[in-house]
Amino acid sequence: MEIELKAKLIEEYLDEILPNASCELNYTTDYSFLIAVMLSAQTTDKKVNNVTKILFDKYKSLDELANAKYEDIYNIVKPLGLAKNKANNVIQIASILIEKYNSAVPVNKIDLMSLPGVGNKTANVVHCELFKIPEFPVDTHVERIAKRLGLVNESASVKQVEEELKHIFKKEHWIKLHHQFIHFGRYYCKAISPKCDNCKFASFCKKAFKS
Repeated sequence: MEIELKAKLIEEYLDEILPNASCELNYTTDYSFLIAVMLSAQTTDKKVNNVTKILFDKYKSLDELANAKYEDIYNIVKPLGLAKNKANNVIQIASILIEKYNSAVPVNKIDLMSLPGVGNKTANVVHCELFKIPEFPVDTHVERIAKRLGLVNESASVKQVEEELKHIFKKEHWIKLHHQFIHFGRYYCKAISPKCDNCKFASFCKKAFKS
């Protein structure tokens, strides 16, 4: 199947089953979203939401976070894993935002990626959600779907997956598709026991052929 036709079918079906897919991380401020995305590495949004509710109820400003005791932050973020690094990152991000960026999350991607714990994917997610700048962030769900549907090679790196998806789909659809791919991977095309019955991608999905 030609990639253009496949892309059209993918967009149509995702629009049909996931028309309102959106970010599932809870946040109230730009910095709380940035920290939530940083904390989401190698864990679930549900767990992050549980932790950030405690974190931001206790520390209600960047100043309070910047001056927090490491041990206290560590104990709050411990359920997420990688707690030592994440606790340090929370405090350092708060301090740097205050000192360098007038307590605001920077828009510039290089500035974002200079913050502790903020890599390419996190910066892309911040661009999409906070600033509505078109990006196609690739997490484990997006990578899995892209490879199962034959949009990229199985051996493609995360960066290669991102570049190929940006090439295949129109820029104005990147943010919407990013959310749809995540929700499709989270609730339909799961890593284990995907819901292949009645899926309109079955005719070209590599996982469906193996089932």
